[in-house]
Amino acid sequence: MLSSSARLLRLLSLLSSRPSWTCAELAERMEVTDRTVRRDVARLRELGYSVDSEAGPWGGYRLRAGSRVPPLILDDEEALAVAVGLREAALSDALGGDQAALSALLKLRQVLPRRIADRLGDLDDAFVRLPGADGPQIRPGLLLELAVACRQGERARLSYTDGEGRVTVREVDPYRLVHTGRRWYFVARDVTRGQWRTFRADRVDRLQPTGHPADLTDPPDPARLVSRNIANGPYPLSATVRLPVPMSEALRLIPPTVGTHRPDGEDATLVDIGGPDPDGLARYLLGLGTPLRVLTPDPVRQALARRALELAEENAG
Repeated sequence: MLSSSARLLRLLSLLSSRPSWTCAELAERMEVTDRTVRRDVARLRELGYSVDSEAGPWGGYRLRAGSRVPPLILDDEEALAVAVGLREAALSDALGGDQAALSALLKLRQVLPRRIADRLGDLDDAFVRLPGADGPQIRPGLLLELAVACRQGERARLSYTDGEGRVTVREVDPYRLVHTGRRWYFVARDVTRGQWRTFRADRVDRLQPTGHPADLTDPPDPARLVSRNIANGPYPLSATVRLPVPMSEALRLIPPTVGTHRPDGEDATLVDIGGPDPDGLARYLLGLGTPLRVLTPDPVRQALARRALELAEENAG
């Protein structure tokens, strides 16, 4: 005879397999009495499952969507399909909520039976993703490895290829994964340098745990760190601009991947933004089509004033 827990799982599986069941049909399938079926249905309702019932000889039980998410029962093929779907959503921004997809995949991967996890790994090896307009994509399976490293709080040995093709190996303390809408970034503390760094996840070659605990003392705001490094990291010139608009409007005008924002009172925002040269920054700022003031440096302010004057003179007539 099945235990009460196993019987509940069996009942839930049956209710999920077709629109409705009579009490007698369920009792026959489960080899129990009608009374046991009614008691088990009541228990499922206590656990959060919405089971409707209709009285009469032609009535029965029907599982419907509830007001919250109860535990789900998936067979092997369903679990594999959900894992693949979550992985693709996390990699492609298909759902517009990559962090949620990655978190759900991490939870699912931790409880998958070994036989299913192995099949998912085989699919990771077999799938090939064509790079899109944004360049190389993170390897299937690696995103999950980075997420696990962040959750476990264990120091790791990172093999990384930088933008110039140089390969380095360093010890890092994993902290967070940040998605910008275009790429995933791995935030970790470089142990040797004692600095918090950001690494493009698609350039990570390997991450190997060392067995030592990570030192996560005084961690940074990961989103702000990534935003600042992306906005100012690759450019030789940086400027500070004041926009006479609240932070929400400033973020719409200049995305966080382009500049680093901070409030300047309730109705103004300071933005640090990088560029190749004063004239290039002036062209970008003029294209925003909004009032602004360049606070520093002087060459950017002068380039913006010169371009604005030229534009005004050309349209004076």
